[in-house]
Amino acid sequence: MPTLDLVFALIATALVFDFFNGFHDAANSVATVVTTRVLTPVQAVFWAAFFNFIAAFLFGTGVAKTISDKLIDPKAVDMYVVCGGLIGAIVWDIITWLTAMPTSSSHAIISGYAGAAVAHAGWKAILLKGWIPVVIFLIVSPIIGAVLGWSIMTANSWLTYRTERYRAEKRYRHLQLISAGLYSLGHGTNDAQKTMGIIVALLAAAGHEQWGKAGPDSFQGLTGKHEIAWWIILSCHAAMALGTMAGGWRIVKTIGSRITPHLRPEGGFAAEMAAATTIGLATIAKVPISTTHAIGGAVLGVGATRGPHAVRWVWGEKIVWAWVMTFPGAALIGALGYELAHWYVEPLIH
Repeated sequence: MPTLDLVFALIATALVFDFFNGFHDAANSVATVVTTRVLTPVQAVFWAAFFNFIAAFLFGTGVAKTISDKLIDPKAVDMYVVCGGLIGAIVWDIITWLTAMPTSSSHAIISGYAGAAVAHAGWKAILLKGWIPVVIFLIVSPIIGAVLGWSIMTANSWLTYRTERYRAEKRYRHLQLISAGLYSLGHGTNDAQKTMGIIVALLAAAGHEQWGKAGPDSFQGLTGKHEIAWWIILSCHAAMALGTMAGGWRIVKTIGSRITPHLRPEGGFAAEMAAATTIGLATIAKVPISTTHAIGGAVLGVGATRGPHAVRWVWGEKIVWAWVMTFPGAALIGALGYELAHWYVEPLIH
C-alpha cells in the first residue's frame, strides 16, 4: 500500500473515531433535554448537531493545537503511533458504550495516543508540562460542574418560589432550549477539536503538514484564530453529528435518568448551563476537557439539591471508576494497536 493511501486510510479512521465520539460522547449533548421531554430524541439530535456545527465558525482551534503539539513530542509521532492511538480510542469507546458507561472519548483519544507514542519512543515522548492542565481539569471539571449545577438549581428554586408549578415548568421548557443549545455549542468548541488535532499530527508525521494548515481564508474566532484547514474542521463536525444521530441513546439513559431520577426542565436547564460554563472555561484555556465529566458532575449537583437520596450514588461511583480506568485502559490498547500496525501495515509498505 503506498504511503499516501495509508494517510487517507488513517484520516478515514480518525473520522470513524469522531463518529464513535458522536455515538458515545455527544449523546451527552442531548441527554438532559430528552430526559425532561422538552424535545423528542430526533429533534434534540438535530438541535445539538446544529450548534455543534456552528461552533466551527465561531471559535478558534486552540484545543486542536494542544492535542497535536503539546501532549506528545511531535518528533515521537509517526503514522503507526496515530494508528495505534485511534485503535485504542475506538476500542475503548466500544467497550464502554456496550456497558452504557459515559466515559470520556476525549481522554480515550489522548490516552490511546500517549500509549502508542510510549510504545514507539518510550516515556520521553510524553510532554509532562502539557498534561498538567489536562489532569487538573480531569479532577476539577466534575467538581465545577457539580457546584455550578447545585448553585443554579438552588437559584432557580428561589426565583420560582412563589410561581405556580406549571408556569415555572413552562418557562424552563423554553429556557432549556437555550441551555441545550449553549451546551452543544460548548461541546462543539472542545470535543470536535480532538480529532482535528490528531489529523494535523498525522499529516505532519506523513510529511504533508501544509495540508492541515489554514489558508488565506482563515479568520479570527471568538476565542482565537482558526489555524486548521476547513476541510478538516467541517469533516470532523460532520462525522460527530452523524454519530450522534446513529445511536448514542444508551448513554443518554445513564446521564439523564440513572444518576438522578425524575429530572425536570428546571433541573435540565441548570445542568446544561453548568456544563456549558465548565466547558467554556476549559476551551478558553485551550485545554481538552471531558464534556462527559462536565455534564455528569452537573447532573449530580442538580440532584443533590433534593437531598442525598435523590442521587443514585452507585451510578456516580461506577462512572468515576470508568473515568479512572480510561487512561490506563485506552493507553494499553493504543500501545497494542501500535504493535499491530507495525505487524500488519509496515510489510505492505516495504
